[in-house]
Amino acid sequence: MANYGRHDPESGLPLRVLDFLKSLDAIVDAAIAEKVDLVIFAGDAYKDRTPAPTFQREWGKRIMRLSQAQILTLLLVGNHDISPAIGRAHAIQEFDTLQIPNVRVIAQPQFLKADELGLPIQVIGLPWVSRSGLMASLEMSAADLAEVFTNIESRVTDLIEGWLAQADASLPIILTAHASVQGAKYGSERMVMLGSDLVLPGSLVKDPRLDYVALGHIHKPQDLNEGAHPPVIYPGSIERVDFGEAGDDKFFVIAEIEKRKTQVQWRKLEGIRPFIDRRITLKSSEDVTEALKSALPRPKEMDRAIVRLTIEYPREWDTLIDEAALRKHVEKVFEFHLIKRPQVEARIRLPADQTVSSLSPLDLLDQYWRAAKVEDAGELQKLAQEILSDNAARD
Repeated sequence: MANYGRHDPESGLPLRVLDFLKSLDAIVDAAIAEKVDLVIFAGDAYKDRTPAPTFQREWGKRIMRLSQAQILTLLLVGNHDISPAIGRAHAIQEFDTLQIPNVRVIAQPQFLKADELGLPIQVIGLPWVSRSGLMASLEMSAADLAEVFTNIESRVTDLIEGWLAQADASLPIILTAHASVQGAKYGSERMVMLGSDLVLPGSLVKDPRLDYVALGHIHKPQDLNEGAHPPVIYPGSIERVDFGEAGDDKFFVIAEIEKRKTQVQWRKLEGIRPFIDRRITLKSSEDVTEALKSALPRPKEMDRAIVRLTIEYPREWDTLIDEAALRKHVEKVFEFHLIKRPQVEARIRLPADQTVSSLSPLDLLDQYWRAAKVEDAGELQKLAQEILSDNAARD
């Protein structure tokens, strides 16, 4: 992600990209130092499926370090990695095309047995399920959206059930998926709801025959089956992506996986760039600049941070906001966003000899149109009169 900040003069890379690469380096370093058997990347390498070649180079360097360390690495294809057009290459296609040693790309649902992996473990891989692709294969229209989701869920459930039935019961089983799971929370604390995309049922990922569930797609770190078996883990994004993640720490996960016994270690990533989000509603026109400064942390606490200040105030106070002085106050932050939201107070004032109760509904509407300066007020008033007349006739 390169949505904030400047470029590094030495590498030419956006400084925010370097933030992500620093976290990725910490993860790769830990994998190599601790001699892990398997690394799972659960999707969304880039912001979209057409990353800049420089970004691909930097991502490739880290994956090649794992390959050269002879650590098996599974790369799931996420929704940001694929094109909406059927048949187009995805963003991590080159690792599959070039058959990089110790690296496997999971672009289709599949069951990887122990002999395929060279490890005493089995993996069910579920990349992002494209709704458009499934609709085309089932010859369904967008009007059948609820039916599409039902079909996807049914097919995914049948696939996983079939693979669990044929799995070697003596070996651990990992499910890795790039998907939403019912009950998970986004970074903004909004619950995942049915309807926006495929949502896997919680019972599917909490099946006790599984020994670990490694999930991607949702940025907030969480265990959806905390204290129970199997762990159902969203490790989350490795850097803060936007202000919805301002309060979230960032992690990667190292799991020791055994049959019906898995230990999970949450490893906190250090040096994550702070996001600071503040909001103020001005109540007085006195010392406006000082009031705005006081709404922010001390300058030292904002060092390196991406800061957003949202101000709500009466529109007539607009000239009292000294934006230059405010930006001088935050000059050492990484990036500063000032959001100004002037409020217009519109009140309907009736003549002294009138009260609301003395006016008919049509008279009140006419007062509203004029106060709100609504265009086509005459036509709207005429339409309102027709509706009220029709209702009166029915009564």
